[in-house]
Amino acid sequence: MRPDEYAAHDAVSLAELVRVGEVTPLELQECALAAHEQMRESVNAVVDVHPRDADRLLSTGPLAGVPTLIKDLFHGEVGTVCGNGSRLSAGWQVTSTTQIYERTLASGMNPVGRSTTSEFGIMGTTETLAQGITRSPWSPGHMAGGSSGGAGAAVGYGIEPIALASAGGGSIRIPASSCGVVGLKPSRGRVPWGLRQKEPLIGWAVQFAVTRTVRDTAVALDALCGPSASDVEGLPRPDVPFADAMRTPTGPLRIAWWAYPWSGHDPDPAIVEATQATARLLEDMGHHVEAATPRFDWETYLQAMTDVWASTNAFTIDDFARVVGREVNADTVEGATLRMVEEGRQVSAKDLLSAIDVETALTLVMNDFFSRYDVLLTPTLAAPLAPVGEYDPHALTPARETFAPWSKWETFLPVFNTTGHPAISLPLHKPTDGLPIGLQFVGVLGKEARQLGLAVR
Repeated sequence: MRPDEYAAHDAVSLAELVRVGEVTPLELQECALAAHEQMRESVNAVVDVHPRDADRLLSTGPLAGVPTLIKDLFHGEVGTVCGNGSRLSAGWQVTSTTQIYERTLASGMNPVGRSTTSEFGIMGTTETLAQGITRSPWSPGHMAGGSSGGAGAAVGYGIEPIALASAGGGSIRIPASSCGVVGLKPSRGRVPWGLRQKEPLIGWAVQFAVTRTVRDTAVALDALCGPSASDVEGLPRPDVPFADAMRTPTGPLRIAWWAYPWSGHDPDPAIVEATQATARLLEDMGHHVEAATPRFDWETYLQAMTDVWASTNAFTIDDFARVVGREVNADTVEGATLRMVEEGRQVSAKDLLSAIDVETALTLVMNDFFSRYDVLLTPTLAAPLAPVGEYDPHALTPARETFAPWSKWETFLPVFNTTGHPAISLPLHKPTDGLPIGLQFVGVLGKEARQLGLAVR
């Protein structure tokens, strides 16, 4: 198989070619490695590659032989070097094989390398002092997003059709929109972390993947979802697989749309128009569509988000520093990370409990909203794609001042990590400047099949 032929297929199609014997997993691996080598310097999506011997490649499973990438953030096979996007992690090795890695292998996928990430998964762009800048496939002058920027860029450039990703505030959907690919943040607990690692960010963080197509997303979700033995935190596997359920026709849906930033930033006309055009298309498809939004106080939420992110990252990074025997300082972490750790050490138990109260109140607001609507349509990013260099990794920026300006782009994203509702970004628009605009579809907790079904139609 030629590299250009390889890049034209999605993961499901490649697995079918393996199943019928038209291509081998080794050939697919060679295509992925060739694509990486061709794009290595211009893209910077892959930290390292570690091809597997032919006798370790699987030709069975729903995604048999399909090359994938593991996000370089605490994940992978025991003994694998993992950088976490940070100089603090230099040379560190994964100490316990993670559940999602095991499920990736069980699906037949072949992890051929590790994708770049922002430092400890904090920033919404992947521009690090440790690993450099990861760029959008659509423009080298613009960000690939973060924290799963390498995953989005690799799929967008055709290096792999699917790449593992994780998100605590938009880190799957940001790169999906930036790189013109599909990015589903599943419901909380749909792809649990497993008993060996509790869910980060008090449960706001989730893990899954970015993909080339919606059917790749559905098949991958079937392969990676469900609780492990004795795991009471994960959602049960659905009675009907997602890949089947998304093909089942449903009646007209109640769809709300909104394109005006909850953060109070001015709306971008092109992005508003893209959202409205999608709303009109959904109406033409027979759905009941109207402009509507859940109501909550953004500044209260922003403070709660700051306290949760600062305190939990301080805990994680300080604990990790003790393990590797290094200090958390300007020589080992970026400026915003250092300030977040310093501030997070000062967050009181009362502050954190107050933030959890905000989470509860916001979840009630969203649950009430989704009792009246099946789907909420918003832009994924509320502003045009950010140029590289917007984030300065040297700047000692306070945590709230880190999050507040980025709200211009991310206003519609972190709230659904907080509440746990599933949200998918689809590459539906490309304006005259050639940069993609992703549209986000948010749904009822546990109802990913409805969003996937809407996406394929």
